[in-house]
Amino acid sequence: MVTPVSKKRKQTTSSTNHRNDFHRATKRVKTSSARTILAQTSDKALNQNGDLDVSAFVKAREYEIKAMAAGMDASKTSLNTRAFQQLPRQLRRRTASHNVKKVPKRLRAWATKEETGTAKMQDDNTPTVTSRRRKPTPHMRVRLETAKKLQKLGARAKSKRDASKTQEPSSTGPGKNAIIAPRLSKVKGNVLANPTKIASKFRKRQTHKSWLPTHLYHAKRAHMTPPKEPLWRYAIPLTPTDRSYRATHRAGTTRGCVAWDMSYMSTIRAEGVEKSLIGLLRCMGVNENMADGKRGGKWRRGTRGWEGWVRARDGERRWIARTRIIWCAKAVETVDTNGERIADKNNEKRKLFFRVHPSAFLQLWSEILKISKVQRPPIMIEDLRYEIGSIEITGPGSSEALIGVLHPILVEQEGKTLSDRPEKIWSFLGPVTNPASLPQDALLGFDISDPRLHYPPRTIPQQHSSKDNDTLLQVLSSWPPDTTQAAPSLFDRSSRLTASRCLPSQKAINRRKGAALPGAYPEPLPTDPKIPILLIASCLPSRGGQGSWTLLLPWKCVVPIWYSLMHYPLSSGGNPRFGGLKEKRQILFEQGVPWFPGDYPGTSAGWEWELSERAKRKAEWEKRPKGKRVAWESVILGEGRKGEIGRGWACDWERLFQGLPAPNSTEADKPKPADAARPARAATANVPAPSMSQVTTPNPPTQSSDPPLQIHHLPVPPSGPSTTTPPTALITIHLTLLNRGTPTPCARIYRLPTTNPTLLTKYLALATPPPSHRKQPPTLPKTTPQHTRTQHLAASLLTTPPSNQAPQAAGDAAYPGSPAEEDLIGFVTTGNFNLGEGRGVGVGCIAIAKVVGKEGGVGFGSNRREKWGGLCIIREAGQGLGRLARWEAV
Repeated sequence: MVTPVSKKRKQTTSSTNHRNDFHRATKRVKTSSARTILAQTSDKALNQNGDLDVSAFVKAREYEIKAMAAGMDASKTSLNTRAFQQLPRQLRRRTASHNVKKVPKRLRAWATKEETGTAKMQDDNTPTVTSRRRKPTPHMRVRLETAKKLQKLGARAKSKRDASKTQEPSSTGPGKNAIIAPRLSKVKGNVLANPTKIASKFRKRQTHKSWLPTHLYHAKRAHMTPPKEPLWRYAIPLTPTDRSYRATHRAGTTRGCVAWDMSYMSTIRAEGVEKSLIGLLRCMGVNENMADGKRGGKWRRGTRGWEGWVRARDGERRWIARTRIIWCAKAVETVDTNGERIADKNNEKRKLFFRVHPSAFLQLWSEILKISKVQRPPIMIEDLRYEIGSIEITGPGSSEALIGVLHPILVEQEGKTLSDRPEKIWSFLGPVTNPASLPQDALLGFDISDPRLHYPPRTIPQQHSSKDNDTLLQVLSSWPPDTTQAAPSLFDRSSRLTASRCLPSQKAINRRKGAALPGAYPEPLPTDPKIPILLIASCLPSRGGQGSWTLLLPWKCVVPIWYSLMHYPLSSGGNPRFGGLKEKRQILFEQGVPWFPGDYPGTSAGWEWELSERAKRKAEWEKRPKGKRVAWESVILGEGRKGEIGRGWACDWERLFQGLPAPNSTEADKPKPADAARPARAATANVPAPSMSQVTTPNPPTQSSDPPLQIHHLPVPPSGPSTTTPPTALITIHLTLLNRGTPTPCARIYRLPTTNPTLLTKYLALATPPPSHRKQPPTLPKTTPQHTRTQHLAASLLTTPPSNQAPQAAGDAAYPGSPAEEDLIGFVTTGNFNLGEGRGVGVGCIAIAKVVGKEGGVGFGSNRREKWGGLCIIREAGQGLGRLARWEAV
């Protein structure tokens, strides 16, 4: 029998599986005790002479009957569950246990029966009033009176409008009832955009930040950024409220899909002649072969996308960020009667989209604005941050979900629908389980109908026949949109504004759905809006990783598509999951891809992120009592060394490049940390962001945010030791531990010891795989009988292998200590246990000058093929144990 354990004391189990086993055992004991009926032996009913004592016998039987009745009642109610417990966790509400009205209608009768049939529920006097019968408070009374006044004013204005509509046109002037097209405001080029007009009831909550289009959806289901601490001036969802780490891994790799609202990504439009645009790209560091060579031909024609690093034009030419650049497809050429093209190629204006992370937007905007003014003819740029939104989705079911939600409007040419148009090709991509199988950065631009007309979405039929598979393979190999892709309407400002302004209300949609036949969708009308979209199939630069779809569309059209996407029933079961910022970082981390800006401290945006993370880690360390926090000065590093290198709560790049302070220097002469040397920047970490009116001024105040000590990022590692490498250049690497252990952020990265041969020998012994101790049995002649072969095989399997010395385990007394500080080469920026690989991995940055040339000698070129090439040692901050790992540049 299991001994009951006190529920007040926390269980010290080592894993979730142990906790589940404990709960199962407790539930089993509860069931067993409820079904056990106590009984008495008949010996007590006999007296000393062996005669039957009737009174004692009756009492014993009475006790057994009562025990049986109590056991029946206990067994009946022991494993009962309440109505609200049948709901999944995301549908449960706090008041559902005692308020029937908070339970869904399909379970409300069950809950009502529980409430009336249980004595405990009958004693519950929790009020369950409805809103229409609740007595209004004084504040609510004022709001109700104001609403009534506004309703009267609205009814009066409506009556005047109705009266004017019934009048004849001649009585009010010619053309009174003529439909006038909405006037488009003039494009303000080279000026930062203002946020969209906010509803009055939400205006006060967006004083220092902007909401994403799906903010109301996420605010109910996810943890958001604090109201006074927005991220990049947006209220961004961080992570869902339910447990989602393993569910996100499964949905992103094996079954289902994960979607994000990426409307906070900034978009810049550049328009000018092709010669000026190519000059702009060259000045920003785009590869010459891509900008004007044969390699970037499809990209410049507008049938492919491109993502790469851009840099500043002047000064030190620091790299800014990874940017996605999209060309608008060329229009169909018009020819005259002689077959010659009418338009001049040199004077034809083309358009570009720059998609960049919001942390690097202002820096990229300033560079594009500066370069565009010196081009001849000049280029006009436009800020489209609040005009174009985006949704990103990844996973095996991503293509199926998008196809089930996005319904293209077919374009007919000469009365026929071309089968190789992007609208038709889109319907063939349903069986694609990995967008990476499509051509790299393939583009599909077309118009779709309002997804609310097809709500709720239905699962698309799956195509598994050999004919369908052959058609899909033919489409993927030839890819007809390379020759049939027209100029997407998303690049046209009038198309974007028309789609946003002509969206019908939900009441009008419901009216049309009610008039349709049961089970049928409403018939399309000529007045239905055409929503322009642009789809990009991108593949992450990882080994066999899952690709993703990026959907660009007008800002105000994101919400209808988002709700349809979240409610699409996947053929594999369930619905698409939504993710936050942490889930985005998790997916990239599992695929070995760095996340911008956190894994790029050599950029301005990455350095700002590092400073904010330093402040958070330091505040968390300081709020702990002295007895429960790490004493950095007492960390034992081995080899007689003591004390953490630099600040333990930070990736101390200043200490890496400046080294130890002078022993005779005073406190004033010591190098100041970055958070103390730049008080203005660190002070803004916990201060509310400036108002949007200050942010969107034409000439915002500029502030130097470059990393100190000329630290900069190097996107492409050098080709060999002979290449001249700056001493403060950083590259981003991917780390894989060779043995057990999990790297954590701020962990120190060392190269193999260069000044201690004994320590080097110990670490190389850890890297050497243990030899195979078992010898192969000798080969027997072919004429050997079968029973002799069996005996020989059994004897060889039972032979005890010789006992050789196994490599030292971590934590043993003979385990090698960490290398010296002169072998420190970098820090881990992201580290965790990778569910995909089943071991600890990490992403970090290292000083390239310390691993190339005389000091390192490993890592690139021919040295990478050496036996110990790419090995490093990782030590967590606050610990003296170093673990062997292998790194590679990404």
